[in-house]
Amino acid sequence: MIRYHLKCDQNHEFESWFQSGAAFDKLVAAGMISCNACGSTAVAKSIMAPAVSTSHEITAPKATPNPIEALRAKVEAESDYVGRAFAKVARDMHDGLSPERPIYGEANLQEAKKLVEDGIPVVPLPFVPRKKTH
Repeated sequence: MIRYHLKCDQNHEFESWFQSGAAFDKLVAAGMISCNACGSTAVAKSIMAPAVSTSHEITAPKATPNPIEALRAKVEAESDYVGRAFAKVARDMHDGLSPERPIYGEANLQEAKKLVEDGIPVVPLPFVPRKKTH
């Protein structure tokens, strides 16, 4: 079956279903298709976008959240940014000189290695921290 958007010579528009394109052509030639508004048999196909049917419903793919951005949001929401003072603040918390809290910041490779060697748990983040201004 095929659906055509039709138009008569009086510019009335309507749609109808046909067994095939050839069946439409045969019915038009025989004058057997008429406008449902005025009865004119001078009917032609109008331009229309095809309707494509599938056996499964097609849905747009869902955006997959970026896990690194999700981690960044969690870290920023639940931790204090200490900037370049990260190594000192982490060491002070480990040594009991300041209260423990979740922090993030920046350290160079040498500072990070020294923290790990001294048993201070640190983990590199897969993103560069945004500078926070308060």
